[in-house]
Amino acid sequence: MPFSTTLLPSVRSSTYLRAAASPAVHWLLLATFCYFLGNAARWAGVPAAHLLTSLVVGVLASLSGAMRSRFPARANRSAQAVAGVLMGSYLDPAAVRSVIGSIGPLTCATLATVVLCLGVALVLSRLTRMSRGDAVLGMVPGGSAAIIACADDLDADSRVVAFMQYLRVGVVAASAPVVALSLHATAQAGNPAHAQPFVSALLPDSLTLVNSSHTLAGLLVLAVLCVLGSSVGRRLRLPAPMLLGPMLLTAVGVFTGVAHGFQPVGPLQDAVFVVIGLEVGSRFTRPTVRHVGRMLPHVLAATLAICLMCAALAAALAAGVGISFDDAYLATTPGGINAVLATAASVHADVAFISTAQSLRLFLVVMLSPLLIRWVTSYGSRSVRKHAA
Repeated sequence: MPFSTTLLPSVRSSTYLRAAASPAVHWLLLATFCYFLGNAARWAGVPAAHLLTSLVVGVLASLSGAMRSRFPARANRSAQAVAGVLMGSYLDPAAVRSVIGSIGPLTCATLATVVLCLGVALVLSRLTRMSRGDAVLGMVPGGSAAIIACADDLDADSRVVAFMQYLRVGVVAASAPVVALSLHATAQAGNPAHAQPFVSALLPDSLTLVNSSHTLAGLLVLAVLCVLGSSVGRRLRLPAPMLLGPMLLTAVGVFTGVAHGFQPVGPLQDAVFVVIGLEVGSRFTRPTVRHVGRMLPHVLAATLAICLMCAALAAALAAGVGISFDDAYLATTPGGINAVLATAASVHADVAFISTAQSLRLFLVVMLSPLLIRWVTSYGSRSVRKHAA
């Protein structure tokens, strides 16, 4: 009896620790599964593979009741900070300098794309029961991972925003190669991902975590940018400070040359997308799924309308700058930057011009989204007050 009485507190303590650690362990196991599933999906040619597969798995886990605990908030905040650094590093100074002569028309085309998407979003919000904030964040072109990650901080429904963003990414990723290859009749079609055996594709190509030959130094710079950037974001009272703060600080570091070799790549980048996808997917409920299902026809029509309007912008940009229509088309496609750049490389298009245009819009969209949300919200409030008066 004394022996068992002595052991009782330790047994209870051990049981408590196992119960407390259990949700985190379960999420870690699910994230690991999503990572390998994302590798398989990427081998199959799925766009934004780790984001999409993790979102789907998160939805299924939530709807089935397999994961009843909330996603770890600390992991979500860390993923947002790393995603912010990734977005800020997309603006390559060398690529910007190579197209400096076309920067005026390129900026105009970028702003025109954002304005068109904003107009379509406002129309969409009128035709459906969707809030203006959800419609704007769902329709803005580019930076889907960043937009979804900061949706909650902007008082938007991250589930609806994710549905709209991924639908657009899927449409763009599916249509861009078809259009580009049809314009390049002599280009060789093919999917380089399938040259790799399936079993090998499940494993990471390398263990490189940052684009630096000195991994530890690169990870240290990445950590500093995440911590300091988050602090800057909070001090400046930015919406989504965990994402926008690191993004701003990284952009400054890239253009001044102070920081380099920190961009998350390979397994680290994939893991960040897995965390973001799982966190959003875990928020879905049965009513939410029915709600977004009813919105599908309207959202798909809006997405196709944006794609057609961006193609018209591409024709104007090609005529104004004196470049080929296919380069302008790939530069102005509304999002899906990874699929677009892969397509540009496969058809030997002007990758520097296309990457600069896509990166410039990505940066502007993520930075302008909080202002756009505040503007459409205040505009809606003023309209309601005026109508009531």
